[in-house]
Amino acid sequence: MNLSLCTISFRHHLQSMKDIAEWAQSNNFQGIEIWGIHAKHMKDDPHYNSDWLASYNLYTSMLSDYLPLHMSHKELLRATMELSELGHHWGTHKLRTFAGHRASSSLNKQERKSIVAKLKLICQELERENQLLLLETHPNTLTDTVPSTLKLLEEVNHPALKINFDVLHIWESGANPIEALFELKPFIKHFHFKNISSKSKLDVFNPHNVYAAAGSREGMTPLFEGILDYEEFVKTASCMTEVDASLEWFGGNVKEVLEKDAKRIIHLTKEVNRLYVS
Repeated sequence: MNLSLCTISFRHHLQSMKDIAEWAQSNNFQGIEIWGIHAKHMKDDPHYNSDWLASYNLYTSMLSDYLPLHMSHKELLRATMELSELGHHWGTHKLRTFAGHRASSSLNKQERKSIVAKLKLICQELERENQLLLLETHPNTLTDTVPSTLKLLEEVNHPALKINFDVLHIWESGANPIEALFELKPFIKHFHFKNISSKSKLDVFNPHNVYAAAGSREGMTPLFEGILDYEEFVKTASCMTEVDASLEWFGGNVKEVLEKDAKRIIHLTKEVNRLYVS
């Protein structure tokens, strides 16, 4: 399992990209998932790119952004190509977005059809660039349940469309994450790992709260201290080939938590590898 940290974890910290890369290199990470707004703010400094990151033995595992599916085709294409250029600059072929901003159950057929058409448009453009569009499994989007996600993949029906499998949000939808893992396996290109103390605290991950500097962090837990059994999931996911996973930590004590979780994941994956070798 190739493990990444997310620059979004440092969104409220005074840390340079150099500081983050140096720390990631010395703490068992192979990659960095770059938040779209961070990549956009660095684009005028050519010093920061994929070659620079490689000098730390790191790679960009994914760019995570929010393509404007609610806007016109022209505006959407402009945003898509801007993100595509940033992907090339940072040497990643994986570009993440959300499938709209409303629950799948609240959309009528025409509204869903409109999103499908726009996703097809994006995928056609990205295919020419040898890049992939990853839809994150997330509440209040068309990928908020496993059935809706599978239906959407079938509707778009394009090889450039893949899934960023957010384990906690899959569980939040009522699905068994391991069962969902096997259902979505052909489409999964990335994982987001995070945990919570109880289901009653899930609102802490609502975008209006989690992105706010003064937002609550109550209920956020290190990966192996929450309600979701990540030990079993990591062992199962580790059996998949070329798996990329990001530790998506939004709370405090960023370095302490990421270091601890990364060490535990590495230990578990080594256990799995020993079983396979023996």
